[in-house]
Amino acid sequence: MGRAVLVARLVIADIRRHGVQAAMLLLSITAATAALALGLSLSAVTETMYLQTRQATGGPDLVAVSAGADLSALASLTDNPAVSAHNGPYRIVYATLTAGDTKAHAVVHSAGAKPGPLNRPLVTSGGWVRGGAVVVERGFAAALGVHVGDRVTIAGRTFPIAGIAVTAAVPVYPWAQLTGPGGGTNDYSGLVWLAERDARALASRDLPVTTALDLKLRDPEATGTFVDSYRDPAFPVNFFTWQFMIEQDSHMLRTSQPILVVGSWLLGFLAVTGVAALAAGRAAKQTRRVGLLKAVGATPGLVAVVLLAEYLTLALLADALGLVVARLAAPAVSNPTASLISAASGPTRGTIIATTVFALLVAALSTLGPTVRALHTATVPALADSAHRPRRRALSTPLSAWLPTPLMLGLRLIARRPGRAVLHACGTATTVTMLTSGLTLYVQPSKGYGALDNLRDDQARELLLTVTTVLVALAAVNIITLTWTLAVEARVNMAITRALGATPGQVSAGLAVAQLLPALPGAIAGAPMGIVLYWALSVGELVLPSMGWVIAAVLATLLATVALASVPARFAARRPVAQTLSADAA
Repeated sequence: MGRAVLVARLVIADIRRHGVQAAMLLLSITAATAALALGLSLSAVTETMYLQTRQATGGPDLVAVSAGADLSALASLTDNPAVSAHNGPYRIVYATLTAGDTKAHAVVHSAGAKPGPLNRPLVTSGGWVRGGAVVVERGFAAALGVHVGDRVTIAGRTFPIAGIAVTAAVPVYPWAQLTGPGGGTNDYSGLVWLAERDARALASRDLPVTTALDLKLRDPEATGTFVDSYRDPAFPVNFFTWQFMIEQDSHMLRTSQPILVVGSWLLGFLAVTGVAALAAGRAAKQTRRVGLLKAVGATPGLVAVVLLAEYLTLALLADALGLVVARLAAPAVSNPTASLISAASGPTRGTIIATTVFALLVAALSTLGPTVRALHTATVPALADSAHRPRRRALSTPLSAWLPTPLMLGLRLIARRPGRAVLHACGTATTVTMLTSGLTLYVQPSKGYGALDNLRDDQARELLLTVTTVLVALAAVNIITLTWTLAVEARVNMAITRALGATPGQVSAGLAVAQLLPALPGAIAGAPMGIVLYWALSVGELVLPSMGWVIAAVLATLLATVALASVPARFAARRPVAQTLSADAA
């Protein structure tokens, strides 16, 4: 039998024997890699979607907007040798649109019955404009909740919706206005198209009007040079390049990407904590397994491969699942306005490499310590699997003698495993950091789009709630795992303590105290860390959450820690003393 086949069989057999632990490892790393893959994908996804939309709709390289209806300045642009094609000029009317009980600012583009090769909006539902009917940009339609066949009112006139379309000639909803009718700042607006005759009728109602011209250059990358050649205060035209459109569109994901990336780091840390607890709980069995492998002639290298292969295999499988989850969730996360074409595209090579390295690091950092200790154990002691004598500290006995029994037991358990207590404290700090960051985000004022919600803030809140929910669930599993691992490792000491007069309730409380005491400083430290983290990632003035909510988050975390730790502690404390001591003696 070859070594590869032998390792594969041993790994499969071990996964079958420890199915629950394997599933926990798989879910933990999958959640972390999915969040990381989504966060990394958002850095370039806006540009990708815009370019796809631009290609499908014949998007212009430049949009020139002139206040009023003066066409002379725009007409001069078409004579420039750098321009290869143009669309327009066409009228833009700024009006108010009403859909049901909702009012919103609307930018009305006049359009011909048959769009030309440049700036030809792609109809995704229904048909194109016709007399007496309107086409609504898809992001605007989604925000309004309207569909083909519904009716909307623009400046007092009602139109049926003939179709829904997307375009690359303006940024995503709600930035369709580009510039105000006076050339000043813009308002949050949605885009609609009307037939030329209907748009002309609207313009005659004393509504603000501008004129736009779409340009295609012989060198699409030379937009900056073209615009610079017209930088003259006397030239009454504002230019908007396709590069500006990408930059403006990316603002929609400005908050979402940090949430996913930082969330993946925190999830990865909690995954390390949980997997380390699982590995520590299996340390005794792993040591005996090492002894058996050495006894039949396995080399240290082969033993190391066998021990690490299971975790690394599960990490790679979790990485693949995380990439699949990110791939499925990417269209909804990356295109919250639905204003762009979110064509399917897999993760980039850089994202795959980053998530794979991340997953392998989580598995390696979690299991390297127990593996090295098992390899350093000689064959005979490993096969004997004898209990390790705890280290005695001169001051611990007289100090703990005056404490209540549960507190004394908890402190002794912490003193014997200080490294694990520190890891648990850091895990609690991670959880509270995410909770307080979420509280800080929810108290920030949100500027709506008139009567409509702010899509960017809504998505940020939804993503933060999702990441926080997954993180809290993972933290809860970690607490149960840490408590159960501690109970298994200290079963003999707990049995002796009960033989000396301690009740099962005191033993159970001692195990819970061993989780509560490290969680206390972690929760206290996590509260300000969450606010600092949000401040570091935010832009503009920061509104702090009330101290009452922060204290409530800390107390809720501590109460949840006690409640979750009590479940495995109660089961462990009920094991008969005689059975435990006789099993250890055997």
